[in-house]
Amino acid sequence: MSSPKIYVLDTNVLIHDPNAIHKFEDNTVIIPIFVIEEIDQFKKELSERGRNARQLARSLDKLRDSNGHSLQEGVELEGGGKLVVAVPEDQKEWRSRDNQSMDRAIMKTALRYRDQNPDRRVVFVTMDSNLRIRADAFGLHAENYEGGRLRIDELYAGSYVIDSDKRTVDLLGQKEIVPGGAVELPEGIHPNAGIVLRDRAHEKHTALGRYNLESNEIRPLRVPREGAWGVRARNLEQYFALDVLLDPEVHLVTLVGKAGTGKTLLAVAAGLQSVFDEGTSARLVVSRPIFPLGRDVGYLPGTLEEKLNPWMQPIFDNLEYIFTSARRQMRDHRDYHELVASGVLQIEPLTYIRGRSLPNQYLIVDEAQNLTPHEVKTVITRAGVNTKVVLTGDPDQIDNPYVDAASNGLSFVAQRFRREALAGHVTLRKGERSSLAETATKLL
Repeated sequence: MSSPKIYVLDTNVLIHDPNAIHKFEDNTVIIPIFVIEEIDQFKKELSERGRNARQLARSLDKLRDSNGHSLQEGVELEGGGKLVVAVPEDQKEWRSRDNQSMDRAIMKTALRYRDQNPDRRVVFVTMDSNLRIRADAFGLHAENYEGGRLRIDELYAGSYVIDSDKRTVDLLGQKEIVPGGAVELPEGIHPNAGIVLRDRAHEKHTALGRYNLESNEIRPLRVPREGAWGVRARNLEQYFALDVLLDPEVHLVTLVGKAGTGKTLLAVAAGLQSVFDEGTSARLVVSRPIFPLGRDVGYLPGTLEEKLNPWMQPIFDNLEYIFTSARRQMRDHRDYHELVASGVLQIEPLTYIRGRSLPNQYLIVDEAQNLTPHEVKTVITRAGVNTKVVLTGDPDQIDNPYVDAASNGLSFVAQRFRREALAGHVTLRKGERSSLAETATKLL
């Protein structure tokens, strides 16, 4: 039986996941004292980083009290492993450091454990790609932290193409329900998946539908001819998106796509349709993270509305398009400013959402790829009775340094909820903003 491994953790791992110390099975987990010092700098922040720093401090203090041993000697973990806070042999190394020297000190700790334990595999775990490169140059085995990460190539796409006979395709095209037994459904097909039913003899002969898991049938899309508030679908993914956005039985929708694919526009238009035309929601709430999430906007000049305007301008642009270009006239309101003033349309940051309860709302969270899984959980758990939550974003455009395409909250939710009947997911691939924007996305 091989000896347990030794994992040396970098600061960013514990800031990303304060429970990471419990996820290395029966191996030894080393936290350099320099990591504790770095994390201590964040504990007073009101951001997600500050909350994780405080949670880690409480966890380590609890382990120290319950084991009867010092953290330097090592304490037993529930999974059978051992946790050690590594202190340098030379106490002079404790002097004040900048970020680069902290990185070197942490990596030096990992190198020391490697040299002192030639019979055990020492792994340096960091989410910093440059630090992994530097570790490799020193002959130190380094890995990314995989806890809570997804494989991007396995991310659920949200739709399937199914070959069938002409009669079945015609049946769905005539807005009739197709029983699941009438076609060969993919193994493990997910609820609310978009279906392109294709004629085997003529590939261009198709019909669109959505799979219902409970009844095991393909139902035709119920997208109005005029679209939602004058916004019409321009491709099949947008048809799928509008269908789940307008379905009150689907309480969570994730829309993933590159810039210009219409994620936010479709979500806002469907929200307006649900509130004003169908009455399935009492209020439309549109929000996006003020990055970094949780930073107080009080130090910015101006009123609260003036502080938020630069962050919320993309939302205003979509509303302006709907009211001016989508050829939809609202009898009681000339523009979206009147909807905001009446309180039926609410545009706000995510900064203060913790602790709220949002019943009968149509909640849209734009740029959700900048949220951590914990932050997205905080948002979704605010949903009250009859509330629909829509998350939109592009995992390839992330501004948050603590998440990436595989660990952000949007991808996390899309993958975790793919088997739930109350959730739907659509990946939008084709840009529809303009031919220039689409070409720029491809070439630049």
